[in-house]
Amino acid sequence: MRIDRAVAREVLDRVQPLGIEAALAAMTNMEQEQSERRRQLANAVEQARYEAARAYRQYDVADPENRLVTADLERRWNERLVALRALEDELAQLDNRPKAQLGSADREHLMALGGDLSRAWASPGVTVETRKKIVRLLIAEIIVDVTESAIVAVIHWQGGDHTRLEVKKNKVGQTRWATDADIIEIVRVLARQMPDASIAAVLNRSGKSTGRGNGWTRARICSLRSQKEIPVYRHGERAERGEATLDEAAEILAISRTTIRRLINTGLLPAQQLCKNAPWIVRHADLASQDVLRAADCRRSRHPAPQNPLQNALDL
Repeated sequence: MRIDRAVAREVLDRVQPLGIEAALAAMTNMEQEQSERRRQLANAVEQARYEAARAYRQYDVADPENRLVTADLERRWNERLVALRALEDELAQLDNRPKAQLGSADREHLMALGGDLSRAWASPGVTVETRKKIVRLLIAEIIVDVTESAIVAVIHWQGGDHTRLEVKKNKVGQTRWATDADIIEIVRVLARQMPDASIAAVLNRSGKSTGRGNGWTRARICSLRSQKEIPVYRHGERAERGEATLDEAAEILAISRTTIRRLINTGLLPAQQLCKNAPWIVRHADLASQDVLRAADCRRSRHPAPQNPLQNALDL
């Protein structure tokens, strides 16, 4: 499927400049179709009238005594009259029929399809046979070389041009539904910082989905870890590595979480965040630096803790 999509992209890139021209031609053809049909019918009516008048003249000059000849000429005249009446009725019906004119919405739709051939190509109304015919009109042959890690294809276009494509092969056990490698790496790192339910929440808030486009749950994180042999988070392992979250760092320094964020934003306190919505991780060694301790002492002196244990400080 990867090589099919790659070839389709190349085909669309080749015909993209013709998209607008084709859309305008379709509009012109639809508007001229009815007038062309009426012109043809009008010419047919004039020809039928001529033939009917000619048949009448032949019948009129015939000798009445020759009954066989006059009967045959009268039959031909009647046949011409019947054909003329049929054409006149068809012309009248065409004149009474509403003219097929493109509305503004139809024009915008055609122009959109002309400018976005990818959407037209993927339209449900386009059959596989139609796509194959388009490909055969543009491509003479495709020569494919399968290497260890990729599929290399050389497209020979009609007219002599060549295009080289290289598409990565799926690894063993990997399908188009596989989870992206960057998400797997995020889970591998977050698994050392938080449990599965929290990892699922971080990925969902970041807009990352599974290989099938679903949201993350604790069970799906657990399944992914099992497949990739990622150990489950163990309570306390972050502290053993000398790492702390913002809340833990605020508790260690006896200041608010907002103050910790301010120290990080100013660059005074180094911290790392794997991705958006992931927790900030601070090293204990950085919390023990003299600059950080001095800033924390200054903050505590300006905003001492309340005497009432039920009262929280308002950090502005």
